Amino acid sequence: MNKKYKIGGMTCSACSNRVERGIKKMNGILDANVNLTTETLTVNFDESKLSSEDIEKKVESLGYSVIKNIKTHTYKVEGMTCAVCAGRVEKVTKKIEGVQKSVVNLTTEKLSITVDDDIVTYGDIKRAVEKAGYKLIREEEKENNEKRLSDKDKLLRRLIFSCIFTIPLLIVTMGHMVGMPLPKIIDPMTNPMNFALFQIILTIPVMAIGYKFYLVGFKNLIKLSPNMDSLIAVGTSAAFIYSVFGMYKIYVGDNSYAMHLYFEAAVTILTLITLGKYLEAISKGKTSEAIKKLMGLVPKTATIIRDNKETIIPVDEVIVGDIILVKPGEKLPVDGEVIEGSTSIDESMLTGESIPVEKVAGSNVIGASINKTGFIKYKATKVGKDTALAQIIKLVEDAQGSKAPIAKLADIISSYFVPTVIGLAIFSAGAWLIAGETPVFALTIFISVLVIACPCALGLATPTAIMVGTGKGAENGVLIKGGEALETTHKIDTIVFDKTGTITEGKPVVTDIVTNGIDKNELLALAASAEKGSEHPLGEAIVREAEEKNIDLKKIENFNAIPGHGIQVVINGETILLGNLKLMKENSISIGNLNKESDRLAQEGKTPMYITINNSLEGIIAVADTVKPSSKKAIETLHSMGIKVAMITGDNKKTANAIARQVGIDIVLAEVLPQDKANEVKKLQNENRKVAMVGDGINDAPALAQADIGIAIGSGTDVAMESADIVLMRSDLMDVSTAIKLSKATIRNIKQNLFWAFGYNVLGIPVAMGVLHIFGGPLLNPMIAAAAMSLSSVSVLANALRLKRFKA
Repeated sequence: MNKKYKIGGMTCSACSNRVERGIKKMNGILDANVNLTTETLTVNFDESKLSSEDIEKKVESLGYSVIKNIKTHTYKVEGMTCAVCAGRVEKVTKKIEGVQKSVVNLTTEKLSITVDDDIVTYGDIKRAVEKAGYKLIREEEKENNEKRLSDKDKLLRRLIFSCIFTIPLLIVTMGHMVGMPLPKIIDPMTNPMNFALFQIILTIPVMAIGYKFYLVGFKNLIKLSPNMDSLIAVGTSAAFIYSVFGMYKIYVGDNSYAMHLYFEAAVTILTLITLGKYLEAISKGKTSEAIKKLMGLVPKTATIIRDNKETIIPVDEVIVGDIILVKPGEKLPVDGEVIEGSTSIDESMLTGESIPVEKVAGSNVIGASINKTGFIKYKATKVGKDTALAQIIKLVEDAQGSKAPIAKLADIISSYFVPTVIGLAIFSAGAWLIAGETPVFALTIFISVLVIACPCALGLATPTAIMVGTGKGAENGVLIKGGEALETTHKIDTIVFDKTGTITEGKPVVTDIVTNGIDKNELLALAASAEKGSEHPLGEAIVREAEEKNIDLKKIENFNAIPGHGIQVVINGETILLGNLKLMKENSISIGNLNKESDRLAQEGKTPMYITINNSLEGIIAVADTVKPSSKKAIETLHSMGIKVAMITGDNKKTANAIARQVGIDIVLAEVLPQDKANEVKKLQNENRKVAMVGDGINDAPALAQADIGIAIGSGTDVAMESADIVLMRSDLMDVSTAIKLSKATIRNIKQNLFWAFGYNVLGIPVAMGVLHIFGGPLLNPMIAAAAMSLSSVSVLANALRLKRFKA
């Protein structure tokens, strides 16, 4: 079973690693992944060995919490007549995953149900109740007067509160150094104890509002799993305790300690780190804009016909089978099939294709697309979590929550990093004391090393870039299913395209009509009339061509299908033969002067269909699966990126080579049976190539799975899309190069982020340890160290957000 949990209390990559390692050690866990940016734990586990509750308990034992969006809703239930009915409603609703409690009051006909709102929708409860034979009615729910504050708002409040105390404290402690006069009552020269008391009064509120740093930091330190909070807690506590000791020294008469109080260092460090976290929260909010945009596309209500009446209901009350009315300009609430009317629909939100798509009775329509012109009625076929848009949102969320292999490097380093830093801080402080420096000097070193080394930036480097990268892909109609796919794609050096439906349109059309004296339209009329009863794709192409030219079809008197050869019909007393060269040879019909044209058409990859009247050859109609307009340009773009392009098809070599020449294919794999496609991909991989496979059909699924990266065309089958790592929603081959370019841009961004995160710590720690001071250079003030640490995280996030400027 695959399940996600929202984790509370994580502050850095050491925290996320601790949760991940702890969960992975549990018996029955198949895979576990923690994303620090989204604060999400994704677990794949064996339900026969452990339960979701076991995982939640484990998270809590590790010192963190599982955050649930628990709410109680009240609904009216109609149709209950006795206690058995009430019991049945309770029983079926309790079975819904995510329901905590369900109580039915038969007297008031009310269902009070406590659910995890992130898992359970109104539609889920409604379906369960109606399946049991009752009717659920939503009543006006009471609004919660207490406005829930977001993490960003909470951090902003904490920052403002901290600044109210920190700024006066800095003025009092630093102002006199630059000649700023202080009131006599708190002047360190005349009233040193008042000076110290004023500082501690301003310090305690800031430390109190930042209590979580100490609660989490010391708890993890005790559990021998220190994290970023541990560094801050130890550093600021050391500064505070030393300053309290200084106050004691002033009290017993040593007024020199008035100049060696570190209250302002502790407070400023906490305030600057809160500022960094607030800026992080703003940036994190921007990274998930793709999800918010997608969610915002769904209309809030739907107009449906029930009991022969039009009713407007919330969109989550729509059930499969409902008849929905949509007027021009309105959004479609759910997926369905048109049963009445015709219109053009803008599906650009899903496919990226700006041209509206014509819809008639029988056409499938997609929720959240916009009805442009006509009035339609359609039947709901997919609702709630099953709609195309909901699936895409889930796909993007899963991708943003996944971890790229490159992230494991940061995870491994950061898990050893914090204990190493604490060791270095103790070592450097001790070394300076042994070298004869004062305890104040050693304390400054100790605090600076702890604060500057906080590995926030490491934990943010990869997930933020993946979130922005996959979100940007979704905006461009390229759905990337995970961090691993995003990372592997940039290494691709060979791309294998399926021919039919991928490079070509997948729908045969008439390309040439060659005649032997007869009028072309007359020949087409005969051929189309003959093929009207046929279900062969080539025959359908001929009938379609005649219909498009508004040619009247003739009545046939006799129809005889000749398997593998063609057909024989009688029209107006004349015998018509229509088929391939084998049919001509069997009936001893000479190709004669059309032989040259026949060879030319075959060389161009077209299928010639010979037509005779009373055993006399009258002409050839050529049918071919035409190349998509974007195919040639897409392959040229891939060549310019240094990528080899192969084409795989079950067609004969002559046709395959003709298509390959048209679009510039490097490697042609022709006459390949569907079951052998995966083996052909494997052969290319055995040549040390990194192979991507692009396909659209069920027969492509094994090859898509075998390839290093499987890319499915959005217009293809569900099976192909399930097997693929990337889905091209627009079915435009140009998006293959977009996916590769986006992968390269994202990986480049991750490497830059890791460089800045590691580089900053590598440079910062020696300076904080006092290496420059040995050679007469400056010491690193703990407050400057805190500012630099916060800015390192912000700079990593800002760099990740640069990906938002990526253009396809």
